[in-house]
Amino acid sequence: MNYKELKDIPRGNLELELGEQLNALISALHALNVRAAAKFDSSLQPAAFHIVRWLYSYGPTNAAALAESTAMDRSSVSRLVKQLQSLGYVNREASPNDGRGIVISLTELGQQKITDALKEKESVFYERISEWENEELYDFIQMLKQFNGFNRH
Repeated sequence: MNYKELKDIPRGNLELELGEQLNALISALHALNVRAAAKFDSSLQPAAFHIVRWLYSYGPTNAAALAESTAMDRSSVSRLVKQLQSLGYVNREASPNDGRGIVISLTELGQQKITDALKEKESVFYERISEWENEELYDFIQMLKQFNGFNRH
């Protein structure tokens, strides 16, 4: 379809199609997250993988910040962190800034396991864009940034 033909399509129809495509993306991403979580450690709930994934992306933090940023309640985060610690994936150490606070971070084992799990997940997306020209990929990234509100001036 070319841009001239788009004028004849009601905007509402295009918005519905966008919604369908976003739902497909979210569903595919969820399925990949579940598979990556199982690859990380099949004995853990996907929520524990979400914590590990967050720590991998953003670094050490305290339980309150982790709960807020992952949209989990503090008791769930505490339980999952204890489980992750017992398996050797995370450390809980006194905060260097405040001796009373606890900082949660990934161990070397946790880093290696999350890297391995994410490689498989990322390969699915890389396969989908492997035929794209750099310009197409760049345009897609820019549109996603704008959609996600990162290009606000």
